[in-house]
Amino acid sequence: MKRLVVVESPTKIKKLREYLPAGYTVEASRGHVRDLPSNATEIPERHKDSAWARLGVDVEHDFEPLYIVPADKRAVVKHLKDAMKGMDELIIATDGDREGESIGWHLVEVLAPKIPVRRMVFTEITKEGIQGALARMRDVDQDLVEAQETRRILDRLVGYTVSPVLWRKISRGLSAGRVQSVAVRLVVERELERLAFVPAGYWGLTATTSKDDRGAATFTAALTHVGGQAVATGRDFGPDGVLTRPNLLLVSEAQARDLAERLPGVPWRVTGVEAREQKRSPAPPFITSTLQQEAARKMGLSAKQAMRVAQSLYEGGYITYMRTDSPALSDEAVAAARKSVESRYGREFLSPSPRQFAAKNKGAQEAHEAIRPAGTAMKTAKELGLDGADGRLYDLIWTRTVASQMADARLRLVAATLDAGGEATFRATGRTVLFPGFFRVYVEGSDDPDAALEEKDQPLPELREGEAIACHGVDAEGHETKPPARFTESSLIKLLESEGVGRPSTYAAILDTIQARGYVRNERKTLVPTFTALAVTGLMEQQFGDLVDVGFTA
Repeated sequence: MKRLVVVESPTKIKKLREYLPAGYTVEASRGHVRDLPSNATEIPERHKDSAWARLGVDVEHDFEPLYIVPADKRAVVKHLKDAMKGMDELIIATDGDREGESIGWHLVEVLAPKIPVRRMVFTEITKEGIQGALARMRDVDQDLVEAQETRRILDRLVGYTVSPVLWRKISRGLSAGRVQSVAVRLVVERELERLAFVPAGYWGLTATTSKDDRGAATFTAALTHVGGQAVATGRDFGPDGVLTRPNLLLVSEAQARDLAERLPGVPWRVTGVEAREQKRSPAPPFITSTLQQEAARKMGLSAKQAMRVAQSLYEGGYITYMRTDSPALSDEAVAAARKSVESRYGREFLSPSPRQFAAKNKGAQEAHEAIRPAGTAMKTAKELGLDGADGRLYDLIWTRTVASQMADARLRLVAATLDAGGEATFRATGRTVLFPGFFRVYVEGSDDPDAALEEKDQPLPELREGEAIACHGVDAEGHETKPPARFTESSLIKLLESEGVGRPSTYAAILDTIQARGYVRNERKTLVPTFTALAVTGLMEQQFGDLVDVGFTA
C-alpha cells in the first residue's frame, strides 16, 4: 500500500523518511497553501464588484471567508497533486496545534483527494514518536479548524477595517491588530505610568557587624526603627511620591549622617532571633512562554530567536513540539527524567513520588505535553554533540525537565533583630541551604536584576538573644524610589500569558510585529513605545475601546 505523508516544513522530510516504514512518501506544504486574499489582484473576477471582497470575508452572509491559492503556492499545490497520483492513502502530518490542523484541512480542500485521508500528529520526531503517531491516526478535527478560522477572520476584520482609520488620522502604513494593538497598549500604559511617577528621596543605614571585635564572620544589618518609630523605605511610597502609611519616620540626610557617626560607639546587642525552615519546589517543565522567558533571561535571546532555535531542535529530533501551553509530562518522560536523576545525582536527589504539573492559565488547551528532550534516553547536550545556541537551549530544556523530578530544596531562614544603644533597631537576615535538592541542577531566572540567586548561601553566624555584638561601621545611604520598570520581551510575554491574550504560537510573532512596525523600540533589552504608539493607542482607546481591552481580547 502506498501512502503520501504531507508535513509543513521540508526540513522534517529527511528525519521522517528514516522512521517511516516502506511505502511512505513524504512531501511538504511549506506552510499554508490557501488563505484570504492579501491584495486586490488576488480577488477572483466574479467577486471583484462585491463590497466585501476587499476584506475577503462576506460579512453579509454569515462571515463566509473567501479563500484563494496565492500565486507563490500554486507550484507547491501542483507538486503535491502530482505526488498524490498512484497513492492509496493521504496522511496529513502538519503540526498538532490549531494552525497545523487548519493547514491540513486546507490541503484536503485544495487537493480534493479521491483516496482515504487520515490525520497524523506527532510531538517528537523520533522512531518511537513516529510509530506511536501512526498507531493513533484520526480524522481532521473540525473544531480546531473552526477555532483557527474564527481567529483568522477576526484578525482580518480588525486589521482591514481599523488600519485605514489610522492611515487617515495618523500616518500611512500603520496597522491595527486583534492582539498586537493590545500588546502595544500594555507597553504604552507602562510608559505613561513611568512618566506620571514622582520620585521620592529617603535615607537609610547599613551596619557592618560581627559576633566579636576580631571581625570574624561579619554580616550586615539594615535600619528599621529610630527611637521606636518605624523607618520609611522605598516600598512605603506611592507613585505620587507620598508615603502610603502614617506614622513612618522619613529619615533626613542630616539625621542619617549623625546616626552613622554616633552608632558605632554605642553598645550593640541581639534582641531577637527567628529561625524557620522552608522548602522550595522546582518549576514545571517548559511551555512555550516560559521557554521564551528563560531563553531571554539566561541566553539573551529574543522570543523570535528562541523559537527559531527550538524549531531547529524539534525538526532535528532533539526536543518535543515547542508550541504548547501544557507543563505536563508523559509517563514515559517522567520515568526517563527520574531515571536520569537517580543515575546522575543519587536517589536522595529524587522527589519521593513522580511530579506532574497542570497549566495555571485558564485558557490553556493542553493539547501537547511540555517541551522536553525527545525520546526516553534523556541525553545531555554534550552527549548529543550539540553546541552553540542549539546546545545552550537544549541544555536549558534538559535541566528544567530533569529538575522537575528532583527533591525539594530545604533552606534555613534566620532573621535577627539588633538594638543599637537603645537609639535604633536594625534587622539582619540570612539563608543557609540545608539540602540543595533541585538547586543542584537548575534555578529559575528572575526578571528582577537585583534578585539574589536562591541557591547561594547567605548565612548569619549563630546568634543568641541578649548577646553583645560588635559594630565595625555604619554607612548612611541616600535612595530614590524608581518608576515601574519597562517591559522586557520576557516580562511582556509573562503578562500576556497571565491575562490570556495570545497563544503559545503567537507570542514571538506579536513581539516581532510591534517592533517591526515601529510601535516599540528595543533599547538595552527593554521595550520603549514610540510617539506613534502613543498616538495610535490614544485613538484606539477613544474610538475602538473593545478592540484594545485586555479582557475582551482574551
